[in-house]
Amino acid sequence: MNKPPVWFYVVATAALLWNLAGCVAFVADLQLRPEDIAKLPDAQQMLYRERPLWAIAATGIAVVGGALGCLGLLLRKRWATGLLIASLLGVLAQDVGLFIMLENLKAANPVAPLLQGAVLLVAIGLVPLAGWAGARGWTR
Repeated sequence: MNKPPVWFYVVATAALLWNLAGCVAFVADLQLRPEDIAKLPDAQQMLYRERPLWAIAATGIAVVGGALGCLGLLLRKRWATGLLIASLLGVLAQDVGLFIMLENLKAANPVAPLLQGAVLLVAIGLVPLAGWAGARGWTR
């Protein structure tokens, strides 16, 4: 097995931190109580009331799959690819849920679509990185 270059570890570590931040945000979101939601602006309250369960599950798959996949990259494990693909599929499903409610999302937080675009770009980039690592013998 070939040793990956330093940049591979830098990218995988940054991506792991990115996905761990997503995990923290996801857990914090799940812990919101009805009285916490009631303190939010009306547009954000509507987003919480109307979001489908499958979109919440997709977010969990996206962040947990991404974090475990990045950990797999750092451990040089080939199974990282499958987890990063699952993460990308979770992001895509999450985006479907978000864009169904896009007008409400923009009203609640105009930066949210931009952040979600960054999430999608990172998830897209990690899949070929994992494949590339496997093709070069950096993962086993």
